[in-house]
Amino acid sequence: MKVREAMSPDVETVRPSQSVEEVAQLMAKEGIGYFPVCNRGLLVGIITDRDITCRVVADRRRAEMTKVADVMSKDVASCFADDSLTTAIHLMEQNRIRRIPVLDQDERLVGVLSLTDIARQAPHRLTVDILEAVSREAPLSVTIKPAGPLGVTTDAHRSGRPPGSRRTMT
Repeated sequence: MKVREAMSPDVETVRPSQSVEEVAQLMAKEGIGYFPVCNRGLLVGIITDRDITCRVVADRRRAEMTKVADVMSKDVASCFADDSLTTAIHLMEQNRIRRIPVLDQDERLVGVLSLTDIARQAPHRLTVDILEAVSREAPLSVTIKPAGPLGVTTDAHRSGRPPGSRRTMT
């Protein structure tokens, strides 16, 4: 399955020049805590409610005077719409993220893939394993193998089995 088949294509974005106050108000109004930051259609960063809390509120910066560009996360993992869902899941696990921006061939933002999007396509146990993997301090090795729509093999140490034993779920 390709990322484009599972992603959410209608993504609201913000600009680097917008004030953090304006973005925080949008977050509150829309009930979301994440915006891709785009400049002329190109992804330049991500701003989250956590970025605002840690980089604006905690530092006692004035939200109305602070620009998104000054506090957004700039080193952003992303995937392509033509990537396999497996590739995107690995990127999410490696970066311990719950959402990943999706780009087209011209590197323009075309959507976002979230754990919710994956859950709609994947078996329940796979979704649980992915959520656990992106929530860990140290990344867990989750290997996705073709086994029907999606399958997963996880390291045995998670299950308490002796090293070298593995389990496969489909």
